[in-house]
Amino acid sequence: MGIKQKRLVVLDMDSTFIKNEVIDLLAKAAGVGEKVAAITERSMRGELDFQESLAQRVALLKDLPLSAIDNVREDIDFSEGAERLVKILHALGHKVAVVSGGFGNVIDPILEKVGVDLFRSNTLESEGDRLTGRTEGAIVDKAAKAQALKEFAHELGIPLAQTVAVGDGANDLDMMAISGLSIAFNAKPIVAQAAKAAIRDGDLTGVLFLMGITQEEIDSTGL
Repeated sequence: MGIKQKRLVVLDMDSTFIKNEVIDLLAKAAGVGEKVAAITERSMRGELDFQESLAQRVALLKDLPLSAIDNVREDIDFSEGAERLVKILHALGHKVAVVSGGFGNVIDPILEKVGVDLFRSNTLESEGDRLTGRTEGAIVDKAAKAQALKEFAHELGIPLAQTVAVGDGANDLDMMAISGLSIAFNAKPIVAQAAKAAIRDGDLTGVLFLMGITQEEIDSTGL
């Protein structure tokens, strides 16, 4: 596959594009960190249905003030190479998307700031100045992540064979299965076994080399 062809790189958010699990940061702010972390871990290992686990975790956030969302956003750290990956991919004519089982209320401003082209996530419902403990709209689960990849590729006129999916957890498996290149990033064993390639050093710029982009091409961007 020629590098000159436009590619779409779709990344998971939590523990992939960023180092954090946003739900855990919200849970810490709500004083229910340990309870939520235990549910998250079971879900990531594929032991618990994602929609069920999401509902359980979000319910624990009931009455969290909306002001806490801004504070949580300040605590988010990008994974090594994340921002540079976006810049280099754009410079070489590719597109970048993020699909997340997390929450747009928190992450959308971050993704806009770093120039991610397309993104989809869940939405926390609120009433007044507090969270209700529920989500609103369709849930972004494993199947919805794959559907988002398909829709983004169609919107951009990019064949699925020219898509790249990067993730770490069980809810990334469907989108990885339909992508042209699946990359496990610091992944759970079930994901590492299913992916065509893996990054284990925590540096997202490794995606570039797995796509077949050369150091010379990277250097040519000046980034």
